[in-house]
Amino acid sequence: MAEALQKKYKILIVDDSEINRMILSEILKNDYDIIEADSGEKALELLQNEEYEFSLVLLDIVMSGIDGFEVLSYMNKYKLIEDTPVIMISAENSSDFITKAYDLGASDYVSRPFDETVVQRRVKNTIVLYAKQKRLADIVAEQVFEKEKNNNIMISILSHIVEFRNGESGLHVLHISTITELLLRQLLKKSNKYNLSMSDIRLITTASSLHDIGKIAIPDEILNKPGRFTDEEFKIMKTHSEIGSSMLKNLPVYQNEPLLKVSYEICRWHHERYNGRGYPDGLAGDEIPLSAQIVSIADVYDALVSERCYKAAYSHKEAINMILEGQCGDFNPDLLDCLVNISDDLEREILGDYSPMINESREIKTITEEIISNDDLSLSANMLQKIEFERARSNFFETELSDITFTYHNNPSVLTLSDKGAELLGLDKIITEPKNIPAVITLINETSENISACVRSSTPDDPQFTVSGYIKINGTMIPCEYICRTVWLNTQPPHLNGIVGRIRINSEYKI
Repeated sequence: MAEALQKKYKILIVDDSEINRMILSEILKNDYDIIEADSGEKALELLQNEEYEFSLVLLDIVMSGIDGFEVLSYMNKYKLIEDTPVIMISAENSSDFITKAYDLGASDYVSRPFDETVVQRRVKNTIVLYAKQKRLADIVAEQVFEKEKNNNIMISILSHIVEFRNGESGLHVLHISTITELLLRQLLKKSNKYNLSMSDIRLITTASSLHDIGKIAIPDEILNKPGRFTDEEFKIMKTHSEIGSSMLKNLPVYQNEPLLKVSYEICRWHHERYNGRGYPDGLAGDEIPLSAQIVSIADVYDALVSERCYKAAYSHKEAINMILEGQCGDFNPDLLDCLVNISDDLEREILGDYSPMINESREIKTITEEIISNDDLSLSANMLQKIEFERARSNFFETELSDITFTYHNNPSVLTLSDKGAELLGLDKIITEPKNIPAVITLINETSENISACVRSSTPDDPQFTVSGYIKINGTMIPCEYICRTVWLNTQPPHLNGIVGRIRINSEYKI
């Protein structure tokens, strides 16, 4: 049974010559599932179709219409090249052609006429290499996760102590890190001026949680005063930025750690303003570290849209306008442009139905972005998919639920169950290629067809659905609801990345 369900690797052959496609297909058909495209246009259509998960693309260079180089450029633009290796095929052997193919990310180059043994070996070697890289990335991610977990948890606890003492909503620190990350990612897309890396984004986002640590030393009667400060009270309140930075500077250890240095910048200067009229040091323009500039805007936005003991909440639109009009001080024009660009994301993630959480989404983002910065792995697309999954998952699960929760990644195909779910269903917590596991298939039986239909009809704008069905527990099919949300990559067009969801058991059944 296991052998019958063994999945073959799927290869896309792209060539406008029917004879060439036929030859390659004949060479490879016994070991692989072959899909053919007779043009670059057809290849792009297939690559955009989530029904296909190609393990390799054999790509001709010289084609009418969209040629092989244009297909490679597209795969680079949307990061497909990181997960789907490409072997170029051509009768053209000039060094310029070969160099350009490698520069665009091709893994290998095979010349026509085809040598059967050479084609088979190179195809096999390329697929095996990428499979090993993916396994290595999973191992590294697990190791980094364990290393970073306690650090992030302690930062979270410390920042929340300050926040709750300040009488805030309990979400301020989460909002600051979310807004900071959104702004940084947009700035990375917008400009190379600031020389940002994914590692920088991770570092600044993590450090942003400590921006108000100095408030721990501000008296309660000032910190939570329900009204306007007197001049003397405001003078005391403003000292929190100096107090926080001094606390970090006077730590007896870790002074050379990048996290501590960035945290110091943010603590001391997140109330500075671009025109020099902020505090405590009156820095102006690029004298203010970028980390502090970013957190400054994030802090102002969240303060405006949140209810405080001294004010009502402004709407998202009002808050954006107030910042753009300079009512809250002067900010870097580049960052204001980024704020406008992410406006819809801000409204959805900060004020929407799915409020952000700090647990595993923050941890996984830290891990994956650390791995992305390692050029040796060359798996940024795969890692970015995981980031998007954890963000969607943290948004979807607002509170701890007693239901069985799960995530399903499309590429690579991985089903992850909650601890409770794995125990109840008698399965491993992490299952690769679940469609090929009979035990998984029998658990949901005919319900899977209804779920698949809902997935196919979902869109990025309408991702959530509920399916009534059954789940097999202890040999009995029990009524339940599958409450699911599809997750999409932010590409053009959007790509379906997988599903997050929970299985709610009928309350009449005791499990």
